[in-house]
Amino acid sequence: MTEKQKGTLITLIAGIAWGLSGVSGQYLMTRGLAVELLTSLRLLIAGVCLLTIAWWTARNDLVRLLRHKKDLLMTLVFALLGLVLNQMAYLQAISHTNAGTATVLQYLCPILVLGYSCIRLKQLPSWVEVLSIVLAVSGTFLIATHGHLDQLAVTPLSLFWGIFSAFTYSLYIILPARLIRQYGSLVVIGLGMLMGGIIESIGFQTWQYPLVMDGGILLGLLGIVGVGTIFAYTAFLKGVSMVGPVNGSLLASIEPIASVFFAVWLVNEVFYPIDFLGMVLILFAVLLISIKDILFTRGSK
Repeated sequence: MTEKQKGTLITLIAGIAWGLSGVSGQYLMTRGLAVELLTSLRLLIAGVCLLTIAWWTARNDLVRLLRHKKDLLMTLVFALLGLVLNQMAYLQAISHTNAGTATVLQYLCPILVLGYSCIRLKQLPSWVEVLSIVLAVSGTFLIATHGHLDQLAVTPLSLFWGIFSAFTYSLYIILPARLIRQYGSLVVIGLGMLMGGIIESIGFQTWQYPLVMDGGILLGLLGIVGVGTIFAYTAFLKGVSMVGPVNGSLLASIEPIASVFFAVWLVNEVFYPIDFLGMVLILFAVLLISIKDILFTRGSK
């Protein structure tokens, strides 16, 4: 295999692993784990593991960040708004719907980032971006109503958490952008996860939540933390280093597809044809936004 083929395969595997994490979270919540406890466990364990990797691979960057008070404070803000809120909103969305639907709704995030960019740069969206917005809104409408204006196919609370998870995912992307350019993503994400996990544990006193460890719980935690966070994130970084960020973001779009597949296969969720149509519209909108720069660049040559 060529370098690019290997990178493509690794990135696809990372996206599939991310898809497994949501279903693992759904399974754990059906076994009685509270959202607050599950979020803190995921952030704490993954944060420690990612920081350990960062200590061996990017020690100087980690030390520089720890010594820079302003950037350390910004990392804390990212930990609270971009990590804790996003993880809690995503798991809440799963608990009120299912992993597949929650993951697809979270993928409305690029539309929100697009809106933020247009406002910040004080410019109107291009026709491709307008089309993406229309497709995303249409897909969300189909998932929420199944095409019936007089009733919802999902509860208002589940729709709120799904859209809110997309909003917090936008913060996850926007807030650490400068920090990641300066210190590297492994350092910033790892430290942010650890900070977020500690603060949430203290804030919600998650040590008081019931946790009965058995084979099923351990397997679920392995899925959401080991496979769906630590492995997925490090594999994605490796894959992107081989195929580039644009191709990497496109390949990672397999995550919601994998999440729906695992939801049907592992936890017996039922989706209707109109659900799949809504999901396709949202994913197509995301793909359009991801490749618009490539299309315009090639068209100008």
